[in-house]
Amino acid sequence: MGISFFMQQNVAQQVQQFLDYLNFQKRYSPHTITSYQNDLTAFFDFLLMQFGEMQLTEIKPTFIRSWLAALKEQELESKSINRKISSLKSFFKYQLRQQTVTVSPMTAIISPKVNKRLPQFVDKKDISNLLTYVEFPDTWAGKTDELILHLFYNTGMRQAELTGLKEADISKSNSTIKVLGKGNKERIIPVSNDLMQKMQGYIAVKRKELESFDDSVLLVTAAGKKLYPRYVYSAVNKYLKQVTTIDKKSPHVLRHSFATHLMNNGADLNAVKELLGHSSLAATQVYTHNTIEKLKDIHKKAHPKA
Repeated sequence: MGISFFMQQNVAQQVQQFLDYLNFQKRYSPHTITSYQNDLTAFFDFLLMQFGEMQLTEIKPTFIRSWLAALKEQELESKSINRKISSLKSFFKYQLRQQTVTVSPMTAIISPKVNKRLPQFVDKKDISNLLTYVEFPDTWAGKTDELILHLFYNTGMRQAELTGLKEADISKSNSTIKVLGKGNKERIIPVSNDLMQKMQGYIAVKRKELESFDDSVLLVTAAGKKLYPRYVYSAVNKYLKQVTTIDKKSPHVLRHSFATHLMNNGADLNAVKELLGHSSLAATQVYTHNTIEKLKDIHKKAHPKA
C-alpha cells in the first residue's frame, strides 16, 4: 500500500522520510513498516477529511482523540488502538528530532488499558505425543514439516527466524544455532543432540533428493524454494490439530509452549528472556503468570485445606 493520494504533499514527504528511517536506519521488517504506513495513512486521511489541510505543528491532541474515538466506534480492540497510538508516538518523536515540530501532540494521549490474556500453550503430554508418536509421511513435505515442529518447540524461535535460518547458522561443534531476530539482533540458542542430528540428516537428504534448491536457507519446499509464512502456518496447524483442542494452533503457540514449559520446570526468567530474544523482561514475565496458574492448580489438588 502506498502513501495515500489524499494526503497533502508536505505531510506525505514527512511520512515517507519517517518510513525510510525505519527501513534503512532502524532496519525494521517490511511487515512492520507496512503497519506503520497503514496507521499513519489512516490518521492523516481522517485528519484531512475532518479538519482540512494543516501543518504538523497545527495538530492538536483533540484531533488525535477524535480519531481514536472514531476507531473505538468501529469497535476496534484496545490492543489495535494502542498499536496505532504507538505508531503516532514514534512518528512525532522522529519529527521532534528532525525539529519539524517543537512539541509532540502525543504527550497528552493516554493509551487504553488492555485486558491481558495469558498466552495459550500446548500441554506437555500433547507435545510429547506430537513429537514422538505422530507419523509424518515419507515425503519431502513430511520431512520438512517434522523438522519445523521440532525447531519451533526446541528453540522457541519466531516464524520469520525459522524461515530465515541458514545452514551456516548451525554449529555442530558447539551444539548451537544462530538466530537473526527482530531489529537484526543475533542470538545463540543451544540445541539437543537429537535436534542437531535431525538438522544434519535433513541437509544430507536435501543434497541427495533435490535437484536444485535455495542454498541460503536450511528449510525449503519440495521445489527447493525458501518456505513462505503460509506454508509454515499450515504445517503447524495441521499437526497440532491431531494432538490438541486449544483455540490457537499457530507457530507462535509453539513458542509460547517452549517458554511456558521452561518456566514450569524452574528455568531462570533472564535465561528464558535471552532464549526468546526479548528486548525487555516485561515481555517474558507474561510466562510467569502461566507458572503461577500451574502452582495454584497443584496447590488446589494437593493441599488438604485448599
